[in-house]
Amino acid sequence: MIADKKAGESSSLQTKSGASEVQIREFNDQQQPVKVGELSPALHINVDRIKNRLGNPTDLIIREFEFELEQKVTATLIFLEEMNDTQLLSEFILEPLMNLTSEKQSSPVPINHALHYIKQNALALGRVLDVETEDELLEALLAGLSVLLVEGNTKGLKMGTNGGKMRNIEEPTSEVVIRGPKEAFTESIKTNISLIRRKLRSPDLRIEKFIVGDITRTDLAIVYMDNIVNPLIVKEIKERIEQVKTDGLLETGQLEEFIQDETVTVFPQLMSTERPDVVIGNILEGRVGIIVNGTPFSLIAPSQFIQFFQSSEDYYMRYDISTFLRLLRFSVFIISLIAPSIYIALTTFHQAMIPTTLLFGIAAQREGVPFPAIAEALVMEITFEILREAGIRMPRAVGVAVSIVGALVLGQAAVQAGLVSPAMVIVVGITAVASFAIPSFAVATSARLLRFPLMIISSVFGFYGLTLALIVIVAHLTSLRSFGIPYLSPFAPIQTQDLKDSLFRFPVTHLFKRPEKLAKKNATRTLPYEVKKKREEETTR
Repeated sequence: MIADKKAGESSSLQTKSGASEVQIREFNDQQQPVKVGELSPALHINVDRIKNRLGNPTDLIIREFEFELEQKVTATLIFLEEMNDTQLLSEFILEPLMNLTSEKQSSPVPINHALHYIKQNALALGRVLDVETEDELLEALLAGLSVLLVEGNTKGLKMGTNGGKMRNIEEPTSEVVIRGPKEAFTESIKTNISLIRRKLRSPDLRIEKFIVGDITRTDLAIVYMDNIVNPLIVKEIKERIEQVKTDGLLETGQLEEFIQDETVTVFPQLMSTERPDVVIGNILEGRVGIIVNGTPFSLIAPSQFIQFFQSSEDYYMRYDISTFLRLLRFSVFIISLIAPSIYIALTTFHQAMIPTTLLFGIAAQREGVPFPAIAEALVMEITFEILREAGIRMPRAVGVAVSIVGALVLGQAAVQAGLVSPAMVIVVGITAVASFAIPSFAVATSARLLRFPLMIISSVFGFYGLTLALIVIVAHLTSLRSFGIPYLSPFAPIQTQDLKDSLFRFPVTHLFKRPEKLAKKNATRTLPYEVKKKREEETTR
């Protein structure tokens, strides 16, 4: 017993004076059993586990070094090379720690308190958090953070040293405007949030983060104004996001399918945008922005049908010009939806509605065409869709040329061959061009999809069938909801105050109220001059 006691005292003295790494590891392994999933006080065990879990990848950097507190301490910095800023790692982690000496401490720091001391005194980084389990450590590494482990400690530190190559902020490609900001979201959620914060400098701005995807572990954030938004809408959005169960989330389009109200519909129920000013404008009205890491497109919820015909540029121009453009876009949507159907119904069933001179011209053009109008329309529409898709998928340098030349050459060749009439080429061409004038690609696609069944119905039942089909579409739109908000509001149900910023846009000085269904806390955007002046006079008295 005396010999054992002396051996223990000798071992204790060796540890205090600077024990070897092997001795510390053996001591930790024997004295501190580790539960499954928890970090071990022995560095080599943690490092081996991480290597095994990640498959020992080539970009996994394990930097072991020593620094001095009460004694020499061994530490390991772990990070994925391509996801971290190596300059941050060198200047703000490795250099301060490796320059630590025992003279700098006012009192000795034992090994098991080394991590706390480092966190408080040595690391010159803003984001430093504790890591307690192996899963937390791996999640931090895969998120682009670096992790510091210290011998003899059952915790680690994860540090915000994210880096690597990312796309710069560029001009929007899908929402081009003549007047307005020329910046768009990127694939980095941090950059996107910073773009919103720079323009929306309010303490009431709320940003709440989620992680979606069992494998991808995709970062997701919802952005809203706490003093404006309806709390019930925020609660509903959170619940739906938390209920998403999937292996991976790569784009907002996937998230939209999970959280939308109605699945069986061709109309989008959430608005998608790559412009920060559009998100901010909708947040100020009481909506919620949804940002997903890895995509430049953000979602806006809830959304109404009329929003898809509005552009951010409408609020940067005079109200009369904006009103004209909105009416034009809505008219273009109607043309894109039913123009071929009207032509088919007129030429097939209702020739009496066509002026006589025009009717003779159409009859002369169709004299040598062997196919009915519906066959002409379907062939031409499908051909234009093929050319449109080919123009998108081909290299940008030749894509536009192929789509334009292909349409001209094929259209002219089809007319000369007597397969289609010139009037049909004109109608289908106008329809194709009209679909590009709609600001929202999602709504334009809805019109393209509905166009085909409407043409078939018109070829069988004429205007009677077309009218019934349009009534069904309007009834369907009326039944839709976006997070409980009527899809056709402010038209159904009617909301007179909100009509000022719908198909028409009143002057900004008259837009005093936020949307009635959205802003429950703060419904007044700004006060009219007369009301403001009256309140100032009352205050003065």
